[in-house]
Amino acid sequence: MASSAGLALCGQALVVRGGSQFLATSTASSDDDSLFTYDCSSAEKKSQENKGEDGQPVEKGSDTILASTFSKSGSYFALTDDSKRLILFRTKPWQCLSVRTVVRRCTALTFTASEEKVLVADKSGDVYSFSVLEPHGSGKLELGHLSMLLDVAVSPDDRFVLTADRDEKIRVSWAAAPHSIEAFCLGHTEFVSRIAVLPDHPELLLSSSGDGTLRLWEYRHGRELHCCHLPSLQEPAEPWGCKRLAASRIAYWSREGCVALLCDSVPVVYVFQLDAPGRQLVYRQQLSFQHSVWDIAFKETQGLWVLQDCREAALVLCRPLDGQWQPAPEDAAVRRVCAHLRGNWAVLEGSAGADAGFSGLYKAAFDNVTSYLEKKQERLRRRQRRRGDPPPGPNGQTKRVRSGPAS
Repeated sequence: MASSAGLALCGQALVVRGGSQFLATSTASSDDDSLFTYDCSSAEKKSQENKGEDGQPVEKGSDTILASTFSKSGSYFALTDDSKRLILFRTKPWQCLSVRTVVRRCTALTFTASEEKVLVADKSGDVYSFSVLEPHGSGKLELGHLSMLLDVAVSPDDRFVLTADRDEKIRVSWAAAPHSIEAFCLGHTEFVSRIAVLPDHPELLLSSSGDGTLRLWEYRHGRELHCCHLPSLQEPAEPWGCKRLAASRIAYWSREGCVALLCDSVPVVYVFQLDAPGRQLVYRQQLSFQHSVWDIAFKETQGLWVLQDCREAALVLCRPLDGQWQPAPEDAAVRRVCAHLRGNWAVLEGSAGADAGFSGLYKAAFDNVTSYLEKKQERLRRRQRRRGDPPPGPNGQTKRVRSGPAS
C-alpha cells in the first residue's frame, strides 16, 4: 500500500521515511557524510503477529511505516509499522535496540519528556506505554477512547497525556492516573487530526481538524483561546480551493514563536505567528510549492525544512527574510542530504500521490426525510396510475370530484 513520506528532525539528526524504509543522516556542516538505512521488511517477525484476538490467522501487514518520532534529546528514535510492531533505535550511534509487538495497528506515538517511555496510540482508541530503559519489556495499557485515536502528546513536565480522537474530542488525562480526566477540549466539529503542546508555553495546545480550523487552547481548563478558519485564507483561483483541509502536520519553532501548518494533499504551507501575551495566532503568509509537499519540520538553528515530491530537490530549506518566509539558497547540508535522497529515491517513489488517509474519516451526511418523501410520491403516482385517478397534489393528497345532479 502507498504511504505518504515523512520527515523528522532533532538536533543534527534528520530522518526521511517512505514505505517500509527510512534513511538517517546528519545536517551538521562537518564532513560527516554517513548514512544509516533500515528496512522494516527485514525486521524480526513473531508467529503470534499473524493471529487475531480470537487466535485465528489474520492478513499479514505490509511493513509500511505508519508513524515515527524522535525523543526530546534526539538520543532515541521509534517507529510503528503496518505489521503491528514497535521498533526502537538508539541514534548515537544508530542501532536497533528492540522490535516489539503491539496489539493493533498504530496511528501515532510519542516519547515522554523523561525519555523513559514511548506512548503508542492505536486505531481502536487505546494508548499503551512501552519502556525505553527496558527495551524488550511488554506494553502496558494506559487509557482508552471509544473511537479511533489520531494523535497523542505529553505535557513538557510529563504530568498530562493528551489524546485526539475521531469523534471531535481532545482529552487531557493525568499521566500518573490516566483514568482521571483533567479536562476535555471541545469545539471541533470533525475528527481532530493533529495536536501539539508548545514547549516554551507548556500551558498552550495547538490542534487541527477535518473541520478546516487551527485552534489554540489552554488545555488544562479546556478553554479555547483562538480559532483560525483555513478556508478563509485560500485564494478563489487556487485549484485546491474546493478541498476540505485537514492538517497532516503542525510544526512549531520556539526561536521565533512560529507555527507552520501542512494540510493533506495541498501543496501549501500556512505560516502563523504565536502572540502568546494576546493568546492568539496571527496569520502571516502561505508558502506555495510546485510539487506535492509530503512533510515539514523546523530545525531550531536553521528554519523550516520541507520534504517534497521532486527527485532533483526533495528538500527545501525556508527562512524568514524581511518578515517573509522564502526558500533559501542551498547550503552544503541541504545539497548533501538531497544527494542521499536522489541516490535512494526508490524509498520515496511509492509515496507519490499518497495522502495522510483522512478522506475516510469525515462524517457522512444523510437526508432521510427527502428520500422518504420522494419514495412516497412515487408510490402514490403508481397507485393513481393503476386506479386511473387524478395525480396527487403537492402534499401527496388526491383531489376527488364529487358526483351529483347538475343544477
